[in-house]
Amino acid sequence: MVKTYQGSCHCGAVGFEAELDLAQSTYRCNCSICRRTRFWAAVASPDGFRLLEGEAEMTPYLFNIRKNQHYFCRHCGVRAFGVGTETPIGKMYGINLGCLENVTDEELSEVPVTYVDGRHDKWQDRPEFFPRL
Repeated sequence: MVKTYQGSCHCGAVGFEAELDLAQSTYRCNCSICRRTRFWAAVASPDGFRLLEGEAEMTPYLFNIRKNQHYFCRHCGVRAFGVGTETPIGKMYGINLGCLENVTDEELSEVPVTYVDGRHDKWQDRPEFFPRL
């Protein structure tokens, strides 16, 4: 069931809302940035994401082949969301589940997770090992 969730970075300078169905799979990737930031993403479509405040407070970060946009709050450093531009579903927003304000620990414990091997650019494959960080 699609529900509108509110979210923010840690200090609250960046605020957003996203329409998410947490019965659908979320994603954990083993690429260098997702692993280091422990990013756990749910997918929102472009029309299901609204940045409410803080556009000027974000710092963009692009690396490697520079096709995904990672945004960090310039004050607290939290990565609340990112934008995937070349994905199997086209443009999408990866919403950091740890930044949602109106989701319970019980709800998060039930969210399905798909593990992807971004480290080797095998996005459709599950990595052989995935550390519990």
